[in-house]
Amino acid sequence: MKYKRPALDPSSLNTQIPHAPSFVTEHRTHNPGVPQQTSIHTMTTTQAPHTETAILGAGCFWCVEAVYLSIKGVHSVRSGYAGGHTEHPTYKQVCTGTTGHAEVVEVTFDPAIISYAQLLRIFFTLHDPTTLNRQGNDVGTQYRSVIFFTDEAQQKTALEIRDEIGKSGLWNAPLVTLIKPLTILWPAEISHENYFAQNPGNPYCQAVVAPKVLKMRKAFAELQK
Repeated sequence: MKYKRPALDPSSLNTQIPHAPSFVTEHRTHNPGVPQQTSIHTMTTTQAPHTETAILGAGCFWCVEAVYLSIKGVHSVRSGYAGGHTEHPTYKQVCTGTTGHAEVVEVTFDPAIISYAQLLRIFFTLHDPTTLNRQGNDVGTQYRSVIFFTDEAQQKTALEIRDEIGKSGLWNAPLVTLIKPLTILWPAEISHENYFAQNPGNPYCQAVVAPKVLKMRKAFAELQK
């Protein structure tokens, strides 16, 4: 049986920002060759020092979160929405495909343990980057394959790794992954946090998320916590 991710009852969603952030900061970059960009990140007083973030869209964020949470050097993974025009988007709105947003995860990692390039190689393996606006039965622009970079260095690495994967023969069709500057990252409802671990009996989790997590644990066994 094929499973499409079920819609959640919006009345049951807790719209608080995960981890009760103490404030929201606005960060601007002024790197030559990189479009002026503004990003909103939730910050907490317990944020680990010497970490970086990767913003990635690879279909359903439940799958992506579950994969990255098991990787060495990853401190946290938070689901969110990026790349669209609707402010303060909700899950229900994003699922309509009319907000312009993609489902993404913000991966906070220690670059001394795992590099941004390694995270991108995982990214290009965990989903099908050759299908436009689709991952399996999840169809729509909200499921597009996209990397949102936050500085010129990330942009350069993303372009290099996409080219590397495209030439590797890992996929037998051209990659459609977009590489875009991050503008604003909106946090998803807290209901989506650690979704796979919290909902192991969900049919979608059993049919789609669990096999993907198992596949990635085997493919990147040396990087597992």
